[in-house]
This record gives sequence, structure tokens and C-alpha cells, in this order.
Amino acid sequence: MKGHAMRIDPVTLQIFANHAQAAADSMAFTLFRTAYSTFVKETEDFTTGLATPDGMTFASPRDLGATWFIGLDYANALRMVGDYRPGDICITNDPYSGFVCTHTPDLHMWKPIFWEDELVAFSVSHIHNTDVGGAVPASLSRQLTEVHQEGIRIPPNKLYDQGKLNEALLQVMLTNVRMPDQNYGDLQAQIAAMNTGERKVHDMVRKFGVEVFRQGVKDLLDLGERQARALLSRIPDGDYFFADYLDEDAPGGVPVRLALTLKIRGDEAILDFSGSDAQLQSSLNVPTGGAERHILLMVGYTYCLYSIDPTILLNGGITRPARCVIPEGTILNPQFPAAVGMRSMTCGRLQGVTIGAFQAAVPDLLPAGPAGSSAIMNVKTTDNRSGRTIMASIDPITGGAGGWSGGDGADGSGANSSFLKNTPVEINETEVPIKVLRYGLVPDTGGAGKHRGGLGTLLEFKVFSPNTVVTARNRDRTRFSAWGSNGGRPGATSSFWRNPETNGAIDLGNTDVVTLDPGDVILTTACGGGGWGPAWERDVQAVLFDVQQGKVSIGAAADDYGVVIRDGAIDETATAARRARLAATAKPSVFAFNAQREAYEREWTRANYDVLTEVLATLPVHWRHYMKKRIFAALEEVPAHQRRGDGTEVRRAFELVVAEFPQLSPALAAE
Repeated sequence: MKGHAMRIDPVTLQIFANHAQAAADSMAFTLFRTAYSTFVKETEDFTTGLATPDGMTFASPRDLGATWFIGLDYANALRMVGDYRPGDICITNDPYSGFVCTHTPDLHMWKPIFWEDELVAFSVSHIHNTDVGGAVPASLSRQLTEVHQEGIRIPPNKLYDQGKLNEALLQVMLTNVRMPDQNYGDLQAQIAAMNTGERKVHDMVRKFGVEVFRQGVKDLLDLGERQARALLSRIPDGDYFFADYLDEDAPGGVPVRLALTLKIRGDEAILDFSGSDAQLQSSLNVPTGGAERHILLMVGYTYCLYSIDPTILLNGGITRPARCVIPEGTILNPQFPAAVGMRSMTCGRLQGVTIGAFQAAVPDLLPAGPAGSSAIMNVKTTDNRSGRTIMASIDPITGGAGGWSGGDGADGSGANSSFLKNTPVEINETEVPIKVLRYGLVPDTGGAGKHRGGLGTLLEFKVFSPNTVVTARNRDRTRFSAWGSNGGRPGATSSFWRNPETNGAIDLGNTDVVTLDPGDVILTTACGGGGWGPAWERDVQAVLFDVQQGKVSIGAAADDYGVVIRDGAIDETATAARRARLAATAKPSVFAFNAQREAYEREWTRANYDVLTEVLATLPVHWRHYMKKRIFAALEEVPAHQRRGDGTEVRRAFELVVAEFPQLSPALAAE
């Protein structure tokens, strides 16, 4: 085949696509089998793939690793290195250099692939390092306030220059982390994976020829775009709004709002996040650099498209019909040096917000609210026998998936974070000197519905050394739970306890770093997914089976589902009567939120948030979070019967605070 403009025939393109997919899968398998840390070899927080010479990924694995990075664009990072030669391998983990990395533990690497002196592709990969130094073990806490506290940052650089290792750069990196052997082992696994990608690309070029390879890559991206446009064109045109919250910006803080207006226009989509909170003084910010198709903004979009049509190609082409609106100085487009380490928690919620907006458009095609929060547990302790410091990720404590029109949500799956695999108890106890006391599913956590929400998981363990530090990254959902839809009920909230069921029990809430003494016990539970459809329409035998399996209690079967069970059997008369009462008192709605959220939104109405967004945008970025906290405090002082909810209280509170600070007048005048 000659000429770059002529498309490859469909049969050849499908064969080419299969080879590209197999190459990405082989890379993932290499990394998975050779990784050093538990978090990579068990939890599978890594990615591999192939990218164009311009940096757009066109092949990603389907069965191994993280699924967040479909369509990741390396272009800015590639340009920061510039001149590429055979044998080069590049590296970065800096969230603000090129905006390919999204927090410091994510180490991204890329290797140019040449064919007869022509750059034809890049093999790319990332792993989440358990630790990259910084203020806390595992490097991440929502309480950190600037990126400098989150560990060493490496701007895009060559780790290998034409095959020669940059020893100085490697030593700087390893000197600044808590477990250098672990980091180095994972680094070697990444390099092995990229070498696998290079070999596979060479095999493809030999099979298809370099011209077909070049054109095949373009055609794959174009096909992904056409498939996405065809899917979007089936969604009714309109504006679809959805919002959700993180419980608090820091322990004891105020809620964090993420809002989306999804605008469907023919075969295109605009994701307008303008109603989301201003940039925070905590590490929940998401570094995007304002890129309108930044990968972290597009994950929920990709999940929705793939859920509607699982045959769609997973490559960067599917992002072309969409663009995001993200004002600068907001949580989704923060200014340097904002802390960003806990962006994973914000991203999880953001994906749920996107799912909610698409669900408003096509409620029968998408599930109810996912758990949207996975507490990733890390332990730093001392082995009493050897005196050796040990640090490892022991498990992601995941919630349930939302129920949907076709069935129940998966239990303990993590839903939109289901790529985070659990680590077997035996491996955890071998790797880390702890004792796991309980690990399993939590009854009654899934939202009631015709199709039940998935249950959350539970982990309870004991530690044995002084100054053991547990970090629980992404702790959330103790206040606002996953929503139910189409008449289904919301899921249960999560919890975090130190020494539960003792006189010294401490409710840790959303604390994410805790120092423990010998003999202390930690108990964490995840939230459940939302239910779909009215619970009294659920098949009574399915309810009975859930009770028999220990997933639903007898009390919840009666109260939530209207199914009365006595002596292990269904009381059909009592069940019919109770279900009739439930149906008679129902208030059907597309979404159902838990009592805490309903109470919160009676005070913080959409109108109040609209004014809050408006007035904060008039301030310099470094004033916005402070002003938000002052406005929240001022509204708490307004008696409930005087609150109008139309935004006037917010505007008045803003004006009163501005009057205290004359230095704000020039900034406001400039606006």
C-alpha cells in the first residue's frame, strides 16, 4: 500500500488492531510478572501502551492494569525532551511538567521506537510507586498543602541516552524515597515492559510494512472517533446536570463540590465543569493544565461510552468528539504549586459525576451511583525480629458497583476503580508483620432496589510495633453516599475506626494518616453502590437468597424490600401487604440521595452554589479557598428560618468579608 491518505481495508485494519492490542497486553503481562512492589504486582496500579510519534496512545491493555489512561496524550512531555535517538528511555513524575503525570507517585516512562532511523511509535508505561518520599509515608495525604510536600519531582528527562544510564538522575531519585529497592525493582519492570513493546512493534512492521503501520495507527484513531460520534448521536440533544461531593477538603473541613453540565449536540459532547469548587488548600486538586481533553477529565466519559457499547475501540480517538470546560484556578485546573497528591479521590468522584450526567440523559443504559471511593491502605512499620523497616500497600478497600437495568451491582468491585485488585490475606501477612482479623463484604451496604447495589468491603487488622503508620488514601463517603436511580435507594456510607468495640474506640472518619501503638486494631469499611429501580419490585426469591447469603439482613429485607421472612421462609401475605404500602408512599425520581446529602442541599442549594462560583471567580486564586471557608462559616450563623437559598446569603457574606480586606479592592476592580 502506498500513500498516507488511503485507508487500510477493514479486514486488514481489524487484524492490525488485534496485533496492537496484543502488543499492549504483552507489555502489561511483562510488567505484571516482573514488578517488585505489592501495589504493582497484586493491586495492578500500572499501565502500558503504544503511542504515536506525536504522543497519543493508540493501544492499551484490556485485562491488566489501570483503566484510567485510555487516550493519554504524552505530547507535552515528549516536546520537553525533544531530540530522540534509538536506545533512549525517558522518565517523569512531575504533575506540573507537561501534565502527563497526575501526582508524584505515578512514574511515567516512554521509549522511542525506530525503524530504519524513522521514529514510528513510542512504547509507554506508568506505575504507582508506593512511596516517593515527602511529608508522609506513601507520600500522599489530603492534609498536604503544596506539591513540594508530596515527594521528589522529576521533570521529563532521559534516564537512558542512547542506551547509557544516567546514574546521577537514578541516584537522586532513589536517595529521596523510603524504600529504594522497591522503587528500583518496579523501574526495571517498566523498562522490561517497554522493551517488549518495542519488539512487538518491530514484529508488526515486519508483518505489515512500515507504510501500513503508519496508516494503521491513524486509521485506528479515526475509527475510534467515528464509533464515539455514532454513539453520541444516539443520545438525545440537551443539557444534563449532575453534582456530587467529597465529604470534606480536609478532616474537619467543608464539603467539596464537583459539578458537570453535559451538553450533547449531535455527535459531539461538551463537559462543562464550571460549577466545580475553586482550587483547594489541600491535595484534592486535579492537575490538568487546562487541557480540554486531559485524560483525568475524560475517564468517566470513556467509561460511559464503553458501558453503552462495549465494542467501541479504546484509544485516543474516542476523546476527539468531546471537550471539557475547566476554568483556571478551580479544583480541576489548579495553579502551581497546589498540592495534587490525592487527585485520585477527586477523580473517582469526578467519574461518578460524569456517570450521573450521562445517566440523566439515558437512565436505562447506565448504572446507579458507584461507590466512587477506595481506601488504599498502606502500612509503614518495623519487623520486630529483624529490625527492618517495612512499607507496603496492603489492600484497596473497595465499595460496590451501582445496580443497573440488567442486574445487580457487583459486590466489592470498586465499580469505576475495579482495576485495583485485592491482595490475598496470606500475601499481606507475609509481606507485612500485621495480623488480618477480618476481610470480607459488609451486609446491608448495597442500596436497595429492583437491582441491588453492590456491597462494600471490610478490612480489620492488628499491628505489633510502635510508631506504625497507616495511611488510608482516598478515605471518603462517610457523609455523602452513592446515589440510587430510577426509584432505587442510595448505598450505605463508609467508616474508619481505631480499636473498634473497645472502651478506647476512636472514629477516625476521613483521617488518612494515623500513627498506631503495638496491639492497636484498625477497621475500615467501604461504602455500597446505589440501587436501581423500586426495591419492592425486586424478585422475592432474590431477596431471600441475599438473606441466606448474609448480604441483606432480615430486618432490611422487610424494611427496604417489603419481604417478610419468618423461620427461613417468605410470609407471602405479610410481604404483599408491606410491598403495597411501600409502593403507595413512594416518590419516584431519577436520583435518590441519602439523608445527609438531602439535608446539606437544603442549605447549600444550586442557587447558592451558582453565586459562590460567581463571586469566588472574581478573586485572586490564592484568596478563593479562604473566602469559601469564611462564607461557609457565615452561612452557619444564619438561622434556618431566615435562609432563602437563592444566593442572597452567599453574596451578602462575600461582601462582608471583602469589606474587611481593603487590599482586595484593586483585584476586584481589575475583574
